[in-house]
Order: sequence, then structure tokens, then C-alpha cells
Amino acid sequence: QVQLVESGGGLVQAGGSLRLSCAASGSIDSINVMGWYRQAPGKQRELVAVITSGNSTNYADSVKGRSTISRDNAKNTVYLQMNSLKAEDTAIYYCYAQIRRGLGQFQYWGQGTQVTISS
Repeated sequence: QVQLVESGGGLVQAGGSLRLSCAASGSIDSINVMGWYRQAPGKQRELVAVITSGNSTNYADSVKGRSTISRDNAKNTVYLQMNSLKAEDTAIYYCYAQIRRGLGQFQYWGQGTQVTISS
């Protein structure tokens, strides 16, 4: 089994910063892609940022320039640093990973961490 455990969410004032972390554990051969998605009330889940095992990154336009995704392969952990936070960043943030186990590659999601930005 594989678990993704997120941390770092909470209540932040507009203009502030936060850092989300997500650690993968369990039966893992390798991790291809790790990243973050978010879902605001009444909206669909959307990509925030992802990073490949080769450190290629992709960001949503809405967070580009004020967010940085990084990973520590030795710890199977991905981080998301978000700055200049806005009210519209309020959402549940979900960690995502594409993990190779044996001959297969599987997608996993964390349980989500709430991020609330107060104006």
C-alpha cells in the first residue's frame, strides 16, 4: 500500500506565504510525477503545480510566478511554497503522485489539506 500524507495547510492572511509538504510512504519502487491539485467550494479540482522525477515543472497560470514546487527524492516528499496569497487561493489542496510498483504505474491522492486565505 501507498500513503500520501500532507501537512502545512491552515489560515493565512492575504499577502502571506505558506509551505505545503507531502510525503509518500509504503511500497514504492519509484515516483515519476508528484504535485498538487486544489478544489475550491463549488468548483472542479484543478492542477496547481507538478514536478517530474527529472525536476521538470508545470504550474497553473493562476499561481505562476508566486509559487515554487520542489521535491526531495530521497524522502519521497514534494513541497509547494506559495507566496503573495490571495483569497482565491482558498481551497482544499490535494497531493498527487504517479508511483511505480512492480510492473505497473499507479496514481495516488492524499486526503487533502485545507488552505484558507483571509482578506
